[in-house]
Amino acid sequence: MSADRRTQRNPARTAVLWEVLRSALATFPGPAGHVDILDVGGGTGGFAVPLAELGYTVTVVDPSPDSLAALERRAAEAGVADRILAKQGDASDVVSLLGTESVVAVLCHSVLEVVDDPVTALQALVEVLRPRGVASVLVANRVAATLARVEAGRFAEAREMLASDVGVAGAGDPLRRRFTLEGLRELVAAAGLRPMSVHGIRIFADSAPTALLEGDVDASEDLVALEHAVATDPAYLTVATSLHVLAEKPGPPD
Repeated sequence: MSADRRTQRNPARTAVLWEVLRSALATFPGPAGHVDILDVGGGTGGFAVPLAELGYTVTVVDPSPDSLAALERRAAEAGVADRILAKQGDASDVVSLLGTESVVAVLCHSVLEVVDDPVTALQALVEVLRPRGVASVLVANRVAATLARVEAGRFAEAREMLASDVGVAGAGDPLRRRFTLEGLRELVAAAGLRPMSVHGIRIFADSAPTALLEGDVDASEDLVALEHAVATDPAYLTVATSLHVLAEKPGPPD
């Protein structure tokens, strides 16, 4: 099942992230169409298309031509093809593709786990960001991934994660690294960004029974409310499936 489909069945998976993004983007002056956003690794447009529907202009940089083709079809079906630009490449290519200080917001979601060098990748994204622009950085949480494997009875993998310096479970792990909250904060700061807020994403959502959520609107709304209630609580951040940092590039505005 695709990530987009899972989100449709369980909106609590991204509810907090969407609220943070909408609030951050709303702080920029002028109409939404004047706000240029880069979504690196944006794939088929799970974030880009809804943002374009809100009026924003979004460039998606992704290494997969198949994903970009699906993105363009999806954008056309949604009537926002004129507000989405698809470019093939990865995080290290963004400066050559877009130029320096060319966007006011960057989405870097589930990318730093798979790139060759997360420090270099994030620094490239900062280069294309204008002063006072914002970066939304979402990564897999090492602690939560270890707990999930214990709950699934995959104890050997959990032990491998504990022993790994980068939080991976051997050669068969699809990710090259996972992050702790401290490690993510250090990475963001080292790239020249000023962290503004930290959120736990999918603290409860991945454990909730899907069948209940599909048949009960009130249950779905209650789960969203629960996610919002603890998203910034340090006691719950460590068990969130993903960790999110909203950060700003220092400097005077244009």
